Amino acid sequence: MRKNSIKNIRINGEVQKVISEAIRFSKDPRISPMTSVMDVEVAPDLKTCKVWVSVMGNDEDRLRTQEGLKSAAGYIRSTLAKELNMRNTPELRFIMDDSIEYAINMSKKIDEVAAKDAAARAARGETEDEDTSDGDDE
Repeated sequence: MRKNSIKNIRINGEVQKVISEAIRFSKDPRISPMTSVMDVEVAPDLKTCKVWVSVMGNDEDRLRTQEGLKSAAGYIRSTLAKELNMRNTPELRFIMDDSIEYAINMSKKIDEVAAKDAAARAARGETEDEDTSDGDDE
């Protein structure tokens, strides 16, 4: 099976759904309730699986969640074996993903710049309509 085949893409999607549910129902108190499975990449031989996980919160929450996921890997793997009928049940490796937090920070910075720009326009007495004209006056 090739890495980007239709079959591999479907397996990745199903594994992601099952892992998300297993994390949600995990009883480990170290795992943050604000944990999201961002992506899953199952190797073509179905022996290993990389799971990208995002946790909202501070660095301490991320570290505790990573420890909790590492200890709950056996439970999650057994749930995966029960839910999906696969030739092999992959060994799970959790990787922390900061993409959501990065996107939120970038959005805040864009909003700050837009607010400063609007304040500068207001101080100069400009309006929004003057700035958006194309200059194609006929």
